[in-house]
Amino acid sequence: MTAGGLTARAVADLVGGRLLGDGAVRIRAVRPLDSAGADALSFAISSRYAADLDGSHAGAVLVPEALATAAGPATRIIVPDPYSALVRVLDALYPAEAPPAGVDSTARIGAGTVLGAGLSIGPYVVLGRNVQLGARCRLGHGVSLGDGVVVGDDTTIGPGVVCYRGTRIGSRVVLKAGAVIGGDWFGYLSDGKGHTRIPHVGGCILGDEVEVGSNTCIDRGSIDDTIIGRGTKVDNLVQIGHNVHIGERCLIMAGVGIAGSTRVGNDAILAGHVGVTDHLAIGDRARIAAKSAIFGDVPAGASFSGHPARPHRQFLRAQAAMYRLAPIVDELEQLAAERTRHA
Repeated sequence: MTAGGLTARAVADLVGGRLLGDGAVRIRAVRPLDSAGADALSFAISSRYAADLDGSHAGAVLVPEALATAAGPATRIIVPDPYSALVRVLDALYPAEAPPAGVDSTARIGAGTVLGAGLSIGPYVVLGRNVQLGARCRLGHGVSLGDGVVVGDDTTIGPGVVCYRGTRIGSRVVLKAGAVIGGDWFGYLSDGKGHTRIPHVGGCILGDEVEVGSNTCIDRGSIDDTIIGRGTKVDNLVQIGHNVHIGERCLIMAGVGIAGSTRVGNDAILAGHVGVTDHLAIGDRARIAAKSAIFGDVPAGASFSGHPARPHRQFLRAQAAMYRLAPIVDELEQLAAERTRHA
């Protein structure tokens, strides 16, 4: 945390907000409205939270113009988007700790490896031959990078991450603990007598500013490359199969599974536990609701949901129709019972 915290005036200056009340209030923490104390900053994003705001004891609050005069803490900072402003305050109030510079004595570095300036390489890191690390990379303990892996500048690789041979990772990438990048996929030829593994000789490429969550697996291509586009964010426990191409700025949420050779366009969102079968195309800006099962192509800009997935409005109509069946069945059973009694 920033030593001494921030004053309300400093917070207002940081987020470009309009300050009401005492600018000298000192902020040392960020808390929800219902648990914030006099030294904490909180926020309300809309009039829906007016009652919570009224009962809050926060030292200062970030609020939209609609809550500028609402009951609640006297010190408030008026901003167009309180949530976005809060993110900026969190970055300032809780700056990330810089890891120790240099290479830990327990690290093992293969022949031909090139290390950029300002690196931090933690304990028991293993780098294969001809690895290239850009400037200011951070490698947590137990990271393993195979032969020929290339990593751009300012990339952070968390503890226990494994990147297999030939993986290419861009700049400002974040790989969280336990991620596995560029491994062989679950690919076999079956002949009735057994299963023969298909060699995977393609690559795995992560663009700049990609983030990959803990224990997520992104497999290398078979003969093509697996590609994750610039700015895409992949949550924890996601499986991305061989030859998959994911566009830029996508959000792939927890538990998603994408089978081989599927193409996902730019700015698509796949919510938690979506399953996508192989060789499909999901268009730009598509939205896939949680738990959906995708068995066919999804057009650009479309919203799909359900199992099997279909256009969201169609799915809602089908669900509504199904829920109406129960009282209809009750009526039919009642009519049948009456008919039996009068038979």
